[in-house]
Amino acid sequence: MIVQIGILFIFLAVGELIVRLTDIPVPSSIIGMLLLASALKVGVVRLSWVERAATFLVNNLGFFFVPAGIALMRCMGIVRDQLWPIVGASVLSTVLIIAVTGWVHQWVRRGVSHKSGHEGTKVTD
Repeated sequence: MIVQIGILFIFLAVGELIVRLTDIPVPSSIIGMLLLASALKVGVVRLSWVERAATFLVNNLGFFFVPAGIALMRCMGIVRDQLWPIVGASVLSTVLIIAVTGWVHQWVRRGVSHKSGHEGTKVTD
């Protein structure tokens, strides 16, 4: 399992190197994850090489939120002062995400139905 975690860290380190060399505003963990996904898809890395470590990390994902939760609790004064803007932004962003997701789903479904030759039929869910 140490080797599997090492492979994951190699991709994280390469992502960090890319971010430092290019100054792109994307987290290095995202770059590393994209590189790992690409390597898995192309076959450079086999799933069996990282599956056990990845499964362990996903199964224990909740523990990674503990530091963020503690940091948030330490800033409760700021949260209390900005409660309504936080609630408003959360509600607004949730509504926008649901609406955009629905619109994109309908757009994709219409495109799929047109390609399959069912232009005259209405897509219903």
